[in-house]
Amino acid sequence: MSPSRQRNIPLETAEMLAVQALAFIAQDGERLGRFLAVTGLGPAQIRDAVKEPGFLAGVLDHLAADEALLVAFAEHVAIDPATVAAAREVLAGGAWKREVP
Repeated sequence: MSPSRQRNIPLETAEMLAVQALAFIAQDGERLGRFLAVTGLGPAQIRDAVKEPGFLAGVLDHLAADEALLVAFAEHVAIDPATVAAAREVLAGGAWKREVP
């Protein structure tokens, strides 16, 4: 069962989870450094980036790309790691589907 079918997450909840994920990343210098390196952002640019469409989905993508980071975050906020994927799907406007000719 896909995460979106597993949980029906409201947009506000998905946004809140992504903000918690960003705060979790920012709490550790090494995690934050990796995040900034991957995104190409500087620390001062994060506030503006949060306002951009897709940024919060990107935060959850970053989390999901590193299983150890994902599990650590899920334990930190006491959620099932699959909830991150479901929230990311909501923030990105739905699951990506390949168009088949």
